[in-house]
Amino acid sequence: MSERAAPFYCPYCGDEDLRPHESPQGSHGAWECGACNRAFQLKFLGLLARGLERSDTGGDRI
Repeated sequence: MSERAAPFYCPYCGDEDLRPHESPQGSHGAWECGACNRAFQLKFLGLLARGLERSDTGGDRI
């Protein structure tokens, strides 16, 4: 099994000063931002049933 991917940017302020968040509950995927002092958690929900089907039909036809 490979290492888990880490976020590159804070979803709130966009800064890169992220570190793993140590919580008493031991929740995995929790990160804290040193710039805005927020903590957040990442969670994989699953694969979409529709796969890679594109649904955009907008734009001008050439």
